[in-house]
Amino acid sequence: MSNTSIILRLRELSGAGMMDCKKALDEAGDNLEKAIDILRKKGTIKAAKKQSERQTKEGIVHSYVHSNNKIGVLLELLCETDFVARNEEFQNLAHDLAMQIAATNPLYVKPEDVPSEVVEKEKSIYLEELAGQEKPPAVVEKIIGGKLEKYFEDACFLKQPFIKDEDITIEELINQKIAKIGEKIEVGRFVRFAI
Repeated sequence: MSNTSIILRLRELSGAGMMDCKKALDEAGDNLEKAIDILRKKGTIKAAKKQSERQTKEGIVHSYVHSNNKIGVLLELLCETDFVARNEEFQNLAHDLAMQIAATNPLYVKPEDVPSEVVEKEKSIYLEELAGQEKPPAVVEKIIGGKLEKYFEDACFLKQPFIKDEDITIEELINQKIAKIGEKIEVGRFVRFAI
């Protein structure tokens, strides 16, 4: 592939601008996969900046009913403008997120949403599990931290691995879309019904 065709291919895959693609390819020595990783890292930084600076006042409520008609999800996905809310990519993201909720049944959107009494209860359970093992306090603390992270990965929507690509979390998926679309996107709330 010529240099121009590699840049165009990277732009097609990432949605990044031409200059960003060229810089990432230069940095990655024309390796397409490394360049994608570089753009993802930079996109995440841009996404994090967008997340902190902007407000989401628009969005959609997306509904998903599983094919067996026994599981349904209502998801509030927020963005900055009505224009983005009508965007096909944004709507597809809402659909993927609703399917994720139907499949994994998360309890909370993010770790900060988990009530402190639930976190304390989980910690006490882990402490009881480790009680007879006579490990140093620093090791016990590290083990409890790891178990809490695993709990958040199961219970918190943003920390879950994406069902269509287990190499990324829902949070990373949303950050990729923020970098591509150029607006802050966040999950407002959701509800899952099951029979």
